[in-house]
Parts: sequence; C-alpha cells; structure tokens
Amino acid sequence: MPLAPPGSAATPVPLLTREQVLRALRQIAREGHSLPPSTVYELVYRGRRYPPRAVAELAYRLATGNPSAHWPRPAGGPTNALLEALDFTISTKRPVLTSGAAHDGDETARQQAEDLYTGLASASAVAHAAEPAPAAYTALPYSRADALAELFISETALDAALAGLARRRNLLLQGPPGTGKTFLARRLAWLLLGARDESRIELVQFHPSYGYEDFMLGFRPAADGRFQLVPGVLPLLCQRAAADPDQPYFLLIDEVNRGNVPRIFGELLLLLEADKRGPAHALRLPYAPAGAPRFFVPDNLCVIGTLNLADRSLSPLDYALRRRFAFVSLGPQFGPPLRQFLTARQVPAALVEQLCTRMAALNQTIADDPELGPDFAIGHSYFCQPPTQPQQAAAWLQLILEQEIGPLLADYWREQPATAAAQLRKLLA
Repeated sequence: MPLAPPGSAATPVPLLTREQVLRALRQIAREGHSLPPSTVYELVYRGRRYPPRAVAELAYRLATGNPSAHWPRPAGGPTNALLEALDFTISTKRPVLTSGAAHDGDETARQQAEDLYTGLASASAVAHAAEPAPAAYTALPYSRADALAELFISETALDAALAGLARRRNLLLQGPPGTGKTFLARRLAWLLLGARDESRIELVQFHPSYGYEDFMLGFRPAADGRFQLVPGVLPLLCQRAAADPDQPYFLLIDEVNRGNVPRIFGELLLLLEADKRGPAHALRLPYAPAGAPRFFVPDNLCVIGTLNLADRSLSPLDYALRRRFAFVSLGPQFGPPLRQFLTARQVPAALVEQLCTRMAALNQTIADDPELGPDFAIGHSYFCQPPTQPQQAAAWLQLILEQEIGPLLADYWREQPATAAAQLRKLLA
C-alpha cells in the first residue's frame, strides 16, 4: 500500500458521493424499485420517503459496478450520518396522516427552493442545485458561412439581427406565417454558439392554455397524489446558464403572441431587461417558500421569440414587453435566394420562374387589399422542401397550391369566395 507523504495524513476516500446517491434515487423513481421498508428512520427527498440503508446499498452497488455488493455500514446511525454528511435529510419514521403533512411539505419546499436557486455563491450550492448534464455529444460546427448559405436574408440583415440580440439580450422575429422566423431563431443561436449545440437551447411554444405555472413556478400533482412546487422551463434554464457563465444559453419562444404574455411572464418583464440581469436584481417569486433564494436571470441567457402578424385572433403585445425586445421584421422571399435554392435542387428553371413570379404577384394583391395588408402575405417556407426527382416538381408544386395555398386564400377572402377562387386559378394556370 503506498504511503502518504511525510508529515501529512492520508485523506480517506468517501464510500459514497452525493451524486452517486442521487443516481440511485433517480433509478428507484424511474424503474419503480421495491425497497424493504425501514423500521425507524427514513430518507426524505423531493417529498418522498426511502429506507436509508437500502438507498445507500443501491448507490454503493452502482458506484462499484457490483450488483451483489453489500453496504459495509450497519443501518441506523452509521448509515444516517454518512447520508446527512452528503446533505440528505434523515427523519424518524412516522405515519403520514394527511397529504399536507407539515414535515414533508417543509422538506419539499426546501428542496424545491434549492433546485430553483440559480446563483453561484459556493461550489456546493451549484452541485446541489443542478442535475448532472446529459452524456456529452459532439455538436457539429456552425459558421457564418453556413448561416448565409441557408438563410434567405442578406449579410447586412443578419448582422442587424445579431446586433439587436447583443444589445437587448432579447429579440423578437416578426412577420407573416411561413417566412422562416423559427428557422432563423435557431440559426442565430447556433451562430453565437459556434455549433449546432442543442444542449444550450430550450424551445417552448406559447398557446392559450400555457401559464405562469408552466413557465416560471407552480404547484403540480405528483404520482403520490400530493401537490409539489415545481419550477418551470425558465428557472431550470437559468439554473443551467448560471452554472456555466462562460457559455451563452438560449430560450426560443415560438408564437409568443398566442399566449397570455403578461400572465406567463409575470415578474420576468423586469428581469428580462439587459441592465436588470444578475443577482443584484433578483426578485422573490410569488409561489416560492419564505426561505427560498431570490430568482434572477443570468447575463448569458438570450431570449429569441417569434411573432405571427397575420393571426387576427391574437391580442397585440403590451408596450412594457415591447420595450424589452429588439424587433426584426421578416417578409416573403421570392427573389434570388429562393430561385437559387430551388435551382440547386434541380427544380426546372421554368417552374421556378413561374412559382416566384406568381407568388410575388399574389402577395402584392394581398398587400393592396384594405382588409388584409402586407401582414397576410404568404411566406416562402411552403416551397422549401422540393422533391428529389426533378420530374416530380410540377406535381409537387400543384399539390402545394391546391392543398395549402388554396385553403389559406379561401380563409383570407371568406366573404369573397370568387376572389379567392380567381387568385388560385392564376396560380394554377
């Protein structure tokens, strides 16, 4: 056995680490392990109770890679002391009388507050707050040349979008449907990451049923019938971003105006501002327990949203939200970029010319209609997946016009069906 250097004491290797115990608890929850009941003590984690020695033994087996390994410490004090040293809660076993039992509720609230914490006060706080990242993968590099090759915008427009995002940390891409807003949002994130790295991107879509509890923090029913305080998409992403401050993180929000934005965002309206980021501007969340740390948005988190201008059922964004975003407008692109794109995919030149010319004329008609306007123009995304065989291109285009563009025109001119039919005939002629 190697000896410790003179004058120093050998540091004992711990039997288990906190992460190894967390791994065992996740496996128990995932696979529904049946554990022998404890007699006196229980490990309380996320509102659930586990026999301490059985959890420790499973963690020990996973750590050693030996499925038949025996936990070397006896139940009771020795095992409990080790788990408590790893910052797990051990309590005396007792019957749970109601779903609102005080101890379980307090413990759950404490652990949820710990999970919600996004600061970097100490290494242990970060270790306890964040789950380990998924297994690493190699993200393909993504360069400026890659972006310009697949985006139907000019280099000047790309630079303007990046400048707005750098200045405000929040960007809204607005335009008619089918103009590539979501496509661009993801490419902007990839470009700033330098890779197609989905591990630092979170995509959500707002809708009428989406609320503050989904986005920020709220109570949700657990498998055991109790309600637990669960952080939403944003706090979890902020947690990851705060633990990795040297890398940018991105929240992509599709169809921002389909949700009740003031209700969903809540106090985030203040924290989104570029000069209100970081711990100095942290706020207490309404549902958070009294002792929970305050919440903040880290400086390395960027928000990119998309805004559909054509849906008449959506309410406009309020000015408080607008002031916190830079806006970039996107329009249909039936000019050289789409022509080059389709030609490179062997769509016949005559068909490309017919498509681009007729769609440009249709969009001009829509823009000139006083009941519609340019916000209802039809985007180029309908035509960005041509068939691989050139001989199939004519049938592909006809089906898109009949099955996708035609019904849209019928909805636009619902009170004037003759107008819709006439415009479709022009496209198909």
